[in-house]
Amino acid sequence: MNNLLNFFVKHSAWFIFAVYVILSLVLLFKDNPYQQSVYLTSANRLSAAVYKAFNGVTSYFHLHDINESLQQRNAALEMEVIELRDQLSDLQLLHPDSLHQPALRQYSFVMAHVISNSIAQPNNYITIDRGHIDGISPEMGVIDQNGVVGIVNVVGSHAARVISLLNPHMRLSCKLRASGFYGSLVWDGKSPQYAVLEELPKHLTYHKGDTVVTSGYSAVFPEGIIVGTVEGLARGMSDSFVSLRVKLTTNFSQLSNVRVITNSMKDQIDALRRAEQGIDTAASIQTRPEIKPEIIDVLPNEDKAAKPSRKSGQPVPAAQPQPAVEPSEPVEPVNPAPATDQP
Repeated sequence: MNNLLNFFVKHSAWFIFAVYVILSLVLLFKDNPYQQSVYLTSANRLSAAVYKAFNGVTSYFHLHDINESLQQRNAALEMEVIELRDQLSDLQLLHPDSLHQPALRQYSFVMAHVISNSIAQPNNYITIDRGHIDGISPEMGVIDQNGVVGIVNVVGSHAARVISLLNPHMRLSCKLRASGFYGSLVWDGKSPQYAVLEELPKHLTYHKGDTVVTSGYSAVFPEGIIVGTVEGLARGMSDSFVSLRVKLTTNFSQLSNVRVITNSMKDQIDALRRAEQGIDTAASIQTRPEIKPEIIDVLPNEDKAAKPSRKSGQPVPAAQPQPAVEPSEPVEPVNPAPATDQP
């Protein structure tokens, strides 16, 4: 304590000078408008610089929310573009309908973040941070801002596993936007940037750079979502079909935010498909030819040569039984007359 007091006593002149300077500045800027404006302007510049630095630090932590908001907006705009394209195609086909309801209204999005991803395994999967509590269920399509990502496979409470498009067990129905030919897209297990569009007709005319989009033949993905572009022919051509090498638009090595597609009419579509499968099964059973077993009666004393041939399947008439001969009445033997001696 004595050292502190000695310090103040020793430097008391400097403390008194600082107090006088502060009082003089207050008196100078309090009643003089010019000096007051200069002070406030300098203070505003200083505070602006401080606020700018603080905002740069805090905005970094809000990038997650900003990015998610942008993803939702992009998703809504993408669906509007696809819906407008669908309406335009209807107008071009000259099929006016006053009660036309765009089929894409049945689709909506659930935003999710990728927490696990693999691209170098034989069978690749993706894990997202949304589960059935968030409305996720199996067989829902997953896309990002660039294109198709995969299909939901297993769902938990707060997480779900997605079968990646880089998985040979996943086959996606696609078509060429320019020509309209349909095929199945499958990953060949080589590069995470390419896949193969199979089962296309051999007379197909294609061009490098043609866009490959979803066909809309399932309730998983709506029609028209981009998948990739044609790079050229793929190996393994058959006599009836051709395969194209497709460069995927989705960058699977940098997956971060994805969108899960929910279809409000999925249950109805699945019910109709099950009903159709039941009708087809019943029809196949009714039209199946009835096979009657062949019954063959074999007499115990039938000649072996008269047995029917199983290979020919033609019945052989059974041998007619011989009529039984009734025994006649017994005949008494006639004794010959006794021989007489001749004279």
